[in-house]
Amino acid sequence: MRRLKFLGFVALVLAVVLGGSYLFAPQWLMSAEIKREAMSAHVDKHSVQVGDTTWVYYEGGEGPTLLMLHGFAASKEVWMKQMEQLSPHFHVIAPDLPGWGESTRVDGASYNIDAQVSRLQGFMEALHLPKLVLIGHSMGGAIAGTYAAEHPEHVAELVLIDSFGLKANENDFSRLAKSGTNPFVFDNREQFAKATAWAFAKPLDLPGRFQDVLIARNQKDRAFIDHTFNELREPSQYLSLQNRLDQLQMPVLGLWCHDDKIIDISALDSLRNGLKNASAISTSMLTGCNHMPNVEKPEETARIITGFALSH
Repeated sequence: MRRLKFLGFVALVLAVVLGGSYLFAPQWLMSAEIKREAMSAHVDKHSVQVGDTTWVYYEGGEGPTLLMLHGFAASKEVWMKQMEQLSPHFHVIAPDLPGWGESTRVDGASYNIDAQVSRLQGFMEALHLPKLVLIGHSMGGAIAGTYAAEHPEHVAELVLIDSFGLKANENDFSRLAKSGTNPFVFDNREQFAKATAWAFAKPLDLPGRFQDVLIARNQKDRAFIDHTFNELREPSQYLSLQNRLDQLQMPVLGLWCHDDKIIDISALDSLRNGLKNASAISTSMLTGCNHMPNVEKPEETARIITGFALSH
C-alpha cells in the first residue's frame, strides 16, 4: 500500500507539473518534444559562425551527405521526420536558414534568394562539406536551385520539393501574394488555422497552447516576415529558379504534391521543360498532401529521395 501511495503521489506531482507547464510555459513542452524527436532521428544540434551569421543546424548519420533547406516562415524542424527516415543511410544536415529559427538575423539585411545563396556558400565552406545532394523545399528550393546553378562544383544531385521560383499557373495564393496580402501572418487561433490550411491538406492537430506559442512568435517576427515576403514578390525572385534551369547539369528530382495550394502543380511542368542540360531528370507526384510532403508524407518522400540519391 505504501508503494501504491508513493506511485500515486508521483503521478499526481507529474500531472500538476505537466498541466502547469502546458498552461503557463507551453514552450518548455514544445522544446522537450523537439529534443525527443531529434533523439529519434539520431541528430544533434550544432552551430557555426560564418561572417556576421551564426548558423544553427541539425546533423547526424553516415553516408552520402544530404543538405536540406526549409521554406518561408519555417525552420530546420520541418525536416525532423525526414531525418529520422534518412539518417540510417545518409549523413544529414538541416540548418535554420539565416534570418529564420535560431540562426542570426541582421536588422536591415536582405534575405532574398540571392542573398541566401551567398550565405549558403559560406556555410558550405565553413563545414568543409563534400559534393552533396542538395534538397530544398518551397523557398528553400529556389535557394537550392540557384545555388546549384552558380556553384555546380558542390552539388552532385538536386532535389526540389514543391519549389518556389518557377513559372506556375495562377491560383488563389498567388493572387493574394501579388495583391500584397501576406497569408503567412496570424494573430489568433482562427487566423492560425487559415494560414496553416494553405500548406497542409488536413488541419494541424496541435494543442491550443502550442498554437499560442507559434502565434506569439509570428507576431514577434512580423516585420521580418512581411519584409522578406515583399522581397520575394519581385520577378527576379519568384522566377529566380526558372531563369537558371538551363544552367543545371546535374541530375534533378522534382517532387510535388498534386494538390499544392501554394505552388501550383503546373510548376513541375515548367521544371521538366526548362531542364535542357540536366544529366538526368526525375519527377514524382504525391497525393493526399498539400504543400508539405516532407511533413505530411514523410515515408514516401524519404523513399523517393533515397531512390534518387542512390541511383546516381
